[in-house]
Amino acid sequence: MNGPFDQLDRTDGPFTLLLGRVGGMRVAGVVLAAGAGRRFGMPKALVDYRGTLLVDRAARVLTEGGCAPVLVVLGAAEAEVRAAAELRGVDVVSNPDWDSGMGSSFRAGLTALAGESADVAAALFLPVDMPGVTAEAVRRVAAHAAPDALAAASLDQRRSHPVLLGRAHWRGAAATAVGDAGARGYLRDHAVTLVRCDGVSEGFDIDRPADLDRG
Repeated sequence: MNGPFDQLDRTDGPFTLLLGRVGGMRVAGVVLAAGAGRRFGMPKALVDYRGTLLVDRAARVLTEGGCAPVLVVLGAAEAEVRAAAELRGVDVVSNPDWDSGMGSSFRAGLTALAGESADVAAALFLPVDMPGVTAEAVRRVAAHAAPDALAAASLDQRRSHPVLLGRAHWRGAAATAVGDAGARGYLRDHAVTLVRCDGVSEGFDIDRPADLDRG
């Protein structure tokens, strides 16, 4: 029986970013929004940040940055998030293993994308709790998209979000995504293009209620 990642090794074709497409191939966006937000006291997908739920804000940033499709991975309080959020123009992916850590949401997003057609060249990942990331940062990172690409935003010369993984890396990245690590281990062991986003993006996250005053 074929697995979800069995058709992911194509890296052929010319690649030029135009309106979310790379040489006629798409750049998908994935919002990781399944956590329970224990330190915050509630799922961060449901947190209101300046009049917008964090989950809707993150999805909008990816959409405005040119990503298509945009997937939102939900887990904790999924029914409440679906009822409260707009989730306009996105595909919702359910992660029943959300309590095992962000790695399971990362894998769920990649597994869902593996079912997309081969014209999805790369996936760009954004945690739900980083409202300082802008559509311009998404565009800058997505401009490096190709099936064999690995890229991430850089702030103060340090790797930040969003993170882009070309289709050829999905199988390997999914295999190493355990616990709360996400793609961290895979990126550490591979060459990553850092894309300077100073001045157009901020890398803070909303960890506790006091962080809502940031940005």
